[in-house]
Amino acid sequence: MAVYLMLTTLTDEGRKTVKANPERIKEVNKEVEEMGGKILTQYAVLGDYDFVNIIEAAGNTTIAKIALELSSRGTLQTTTMAAIPIDDLIASWQR
Repeated sequence: MAVYLMLTTLTDEGRKTVKANPERIKEVNKEVEEMGGKILTQYAVLGDYDFVNIIEAAGNTTIAKIALELSSRGTLQTTTMAAIPIDDLIASWQR
């Protein structure tokens, strides 16, 4: 399984939804799992983004599906990056 860092920003509609129903965040996490991902950890953050999510998924097509599905709802925007474990990176340089 690959690991991805997903940064999310709520839209105006998303902020209204979360304010009215904060548990919606956890419901979305369950939906991510139904789409083939697994939330490893999640933080609410201050600054340009509202949430940082570390997600495990089978690969790029799975995480792309998740990102597209979530952002197509109009409640958030995503920026997603592949995360490479440092030991794996170092090992790849030593080959």
